[in-house]
Amino acid sequence: MADQGGLYDRDFLLWTEEQGAALRGARESNLPLDWENLADEIESLGKSLRRELRFQLRRILRHLFKLAASPATDPRAGWHATIGEARAEVEDLLRDSPSLRREADAFVAEQATIAAELAAADLTDHGEPADAVWARLSAGVFTADQVLADWFPDDSAT
Repeated sequence: MADQGGLYDRDFLLWTEEQGAALRGARESNLPLDWENLADEIESLGKSLRRELRFQLRRILRHLFKLAASPATDPRAGWHATIGEARAEVEDLLRDSPSLRREADAFVAEQATIAAELAAADLTDHGEPADAVWARLSAGVFTADQVLADWFPDDSAT
């Protein structure tokens, strides 16, 4: 664990994981600290980063499903804007904690079904059929590269 200050700046998530492990290993110290709870609290900071990444990926997926499924034209610009904003949030997270990137594929797969449910409910609430959302989900989820890149489904319902 050399240069921990540098790791803190380069990859906050990895720093939280290493610091939690180090605190658990330092229980034999004479310092009067609550080692276990300190380790848990530091690790919880990393968990909150994962939670934020999941949320933003679900948000992107929800709007990608709507773009892929809906023939409506008016809301498309808003869906594009929401995706762009969420992608910017993800970029910030990954810049601060690059080790989170290794979890993106799993998180996209994990969040796809709930994002499809939310997108289908949005479309149904606006009088549109949700069949295309379910068709897209069963044909294959968007890839992490599609979700994270400057990629959008065709501007017509697929």
